[in-house]
Amino acid sequence: MSRICQITGKRALTGNKVSHSNRKTKRKFNINLKAKRFFLAEENQWITLKVSTSGMRNISKNGLYACVKEARANGFIK
Repeated sequence: MSRICQITGKRALTGNKVSHSNRKTKRKFNINLKAKRFFLAEENQWITLKVSTSGMRNISKNGLYACVKEARANGFIK
């Protein structure tokens, strides 16, 4: 599976690595992605999500069930 946050949909960005001599080569800016288990009380089961740290903040702010419901509607979680 690719490195995409299952809550926010964030993915890696591409850009240039710029050396001291100002040469530019392509590079990738990966997101801060963690695999984390959450207990979904409404469905009475544990789920494992690949979540960015900003996604974890969204979960703590809005609640797990609301975030999972929105992510399923957007197609990030099956």
